[in-house]
Amino acid sequence: MHLSRRALLSTAATGATAIATAAIAPQAVAHSRRPPSAPKAVRHIPLEGAVNVRDLGGYRTYGSGRVRYGMALRADELGKLTDADVDTIAGLRLARVVDFRLPFEVDQNGPDRLPPGLTSVARPVSDLGLYAHLLSVIGSADPVRQEEALGGGRGEELMRAIYRAFVTDPANRAQFAETLRDLAGGVRGPLLYHCTSGKDRTGWTSYVLLRTLGVPESIARHDFLLSNVFRAEADRHTREVVRDLGLMENPDLLIPVQEVRASYLEAALDQAERDFGGLRGYLRDGLSLSTRTLLSLHFRLID
Repeated sequence: MHLSRRALLSTAATGATAIATAAIAPQAVAHSRRPPSAPKAVRHIPLEGAVNVRDLGGYRTYGSGRVRYGMALRADELGKLTDADVDTIAGLRLARVVDFRLPFEVDQNGPDRLPPGLTSVARPVSDLGLYAHLLSVIGSADPVRQEEALGGGRGEELMRAIYRAFVTDPANRAQFAETLRDLAGGVRGPLLYHCTSGKDRTGWTSYVLLRTLGVPESIARHDFLLSNVFRAEADRHTREVVRDLGLMENPDLLIPVQEVRASYLEAALDQAERDFGGLRGYLRDGLSLSTRTLLSLHFRLID
C-alpha cells in the first residue's frame, strides 16, 4: 500500500488542521532498470514517477502461443509522472487508461498525469476502507493501537478479506468485467489499468487475464508476486518516512499490507471456488463474460 507524504503528514496533524505538503517524489526511489531478481522475459517500463509499470506481453501459453506485447499493461499510480515519463507513456500509444482507485485515494495522491488527449476512466474497486484505515491508524502515532490493528496477523487478514471481496462484491466484479471486455475489443488499441500500488486490484486483474489467456498458473502467480520485487525500495522508503516522522515505532507492521503474498491470491481463488466453482465459473457467472468475449480476448492478445 503506497502512502504519499501528503497523506502521511496529514495524518500527523492535530485537530482539523492539515499540514499536508508535497508528496514523496517516487523518482527518488524508482527503479531505473529491471531489478536483478526479475526475469528477462518481464518487460518492465522504467519511469521516474512510478515503479510498478509492466507490459503483460511475452508470456507463453499452454497452446504454444504468446501474449502479445503492447496491448495489456499494468501499473501503479500515475499522478507523479515526470515530463519524461509522460513522453514514455505517449510512446505506448494507449487507447485507454483504467483507474481502479477509489475517490479518496485520488484525492490523497492526485489524478493521473497523462499525455494530451488521453484521460483515465474511473472504475473504483473497493479496498474495504483499508487506505483510510491505515492513514487513521498511522496518524494516531499510538503503538498500541497500531499493534492492535495490524499486528498478530491482522494485517494479513485485512488483505485476505480485500481479495475475497474481489470475488464476492458485485460492484467490484462489474469493474473487472468491463475492463476485460475493453481488452477483448471494447477499446481499439492498447489498454493500461492501475490502482495505487499496482499490486492488489491490478494484480488480481492481471492474474485473471493471464489465466484466461492460457498462461500456466505458475507463471501467472509469478507475475502476481513480482510486485514485491518492483515495489521493494519504494515500500522500504515509506516505512522509513513513517518512522522518521515519529508516526510509528514499528513500521514493519506495514509490510503485510505493502506486499502481495500467495495467501492473498489463494483467498480470492478459494472464494471463486466456493461461489462459482472455480476461476472459469468466476469468469462466466461472476463476471458474466460471454464465450464470444473470451474468444475475442485470445484473438486480440495472443500471437
